[in-house]
Amino acid sequence: MPLKPSKIDIVVHFANGGRLTPEDFVLIEAIRQHRSIIGAGRATGISYRKCWLMVDALNRTFESPVFATYPGRKEAGSEITPFGERLVALYRSMERRSRSGAAAAMQELEGALNPRYQPRASGAASEAGSPQQRRQRSRQS
Repeated sequence: MPLKPSKIDIVVHFANGGRLTPEDFVLIEAIRQHRSIIGAGRATGISYRKCWLMVDALNRTFESPVFATYPGRKEAGSEITPFGERLVALYRSMERRSRSGAAAAMQELEGALNPRYQPRASGAASEAGSPQQRRQRSRQS
């Protein structure tokens, strides 16, 4: 099975505590397509509650809203504002610049990858042992 290409994901942490993640842009694209938070949640597999919290957080992060919401509408209850469109364009620009700026470093890192590496479903926790074993080790130190 061929390897997926390496990629750089950008997470922006703002001074006011807000942030932008790749997951936010998955939601933005889904709302753009479905014009509904419920529809976007169904399409992405993100719960309605989490979608609503993400929309609310994005709208509160900036002085201008990213989404316009129309509670109670059966169809087209949400849409991206002009500022939201500008936010997407700026983020995509940051992604392009980071990819081109880091291309040489990424190529070097890819050359150093272990071809036999297999990610584990539970991550590093399986290497650390059971929770009881970890507790015992932490008490000993």
